Amino acid sequence: MTQAAVKRPAGKAIPDLSNEATRAELTPAAIDGFLRLSTIWRLTAKQSIILLGEGSERTWFRIKAGEWEHPLSQDSLTRVSALVGVYKGLHLLFSDPLADEWVRRPNTGELFEGVTPLDYMLAGGIPAMIETRAFIDALRGGL
Repeated sequence: MTQAAVKRPAGKAIPDLSNEATRAELTPAAIDGFLRLSTIWRLTAKQSIILLGEGSERTWFRIKAGEWEHPLSQDSLTRVSALVGVYKGLHLLFSDPLADEWVRRPNTGELFEGVTPLDYMLAGGIPAMIETRAFIDALRGGL
């Protein structure tokens, strides 16, 4: 589809992430949000690269320095959306210190089986990020 947005059945428009111009428009805010998140969650460069899904350490340092001039991929924008949703949901559930540390704490729940949510998302990629976000939404009484 070549439109800038796709209509959902409920009539809400969602961005068409297959459109490069749409991705270019969304990239600065996504990068800003991810940079803040990586600082709050104390992510290493390697962890940041894996979660963002964009290239090498060199690419990551260019992004951090504000020298990245390319639109993020559809996958990377999806990753950032899921991670920001996890962050937001945690802050609706817990106090700031606990919300910011939650991803680093081992979790014995069925989804995480004793690993930290961060390790779960690093290993599982987009599906694990979406599952983690759905888990947080469910804790909030959402989905």
